[in-house]
Amino acid sequence: MAKQTRDAEFTEYATARSPWLRKVAYLLCGDWHRADDLAQETVTKLYVRWARVSKADNIDGYVRTVLVNTFLAEQRSPWGRWSARRREEAFPERAAAVADLDASVDLRAALAALPPRQRATVVLRYYCDLTVEQTAAAMGCSTGNVKSQSSRGLDALRRLLDRETAATAAGPSERIPS
Repeated sequence: MAKQTRDAEFTEYATARSPWLRKVAYLLCGDWHRADDLAQETVTKLYVRWARVSKADNIDGYVRTVLVNTFLAEQRSPWGRWSARRREEAFPERAAAVADLDASVDLRAALAALPPRQRATVVLRYYCDLTVEQTAAAMGCSTGNVKSQSSRGLDALRRLLDRETAATAAGPSERIPS
């Protein structure tokens, strides 16, 4: 009977938090298919440890930490590096046929251009709205590292978005080289 109750609690939590988990995973990896895989792997790891995790004060924080660690571990693996290159080859960047001045800048593309740790830091700090200390705990690093990664990530985003804005504002024959 206890196992059925535990499974019901887990199912309720996982069902309620799946959309949030998938969005955070997407912001980390920039690919909905990979986001689904990351979210699924995170939920699987959560299920294995559910008896202990369900008693935690901050289950979402634990889940976020597992998700980020899973993402970063994938980035470090040979498979992660190989699959990233394959995605870039399969889906090269395309220039827009006509600049749409009313459209907003695609922040997701700029976010995807960041290195994995900077991307994870920016997502946790500014999308998940975590403090520096909470982000450091989720990523397993120092607060100083979070601050430097946040600063570098935001600087890189500004440069990428400024470059994109300048390229959009320039005429087709006046494109600014990357």
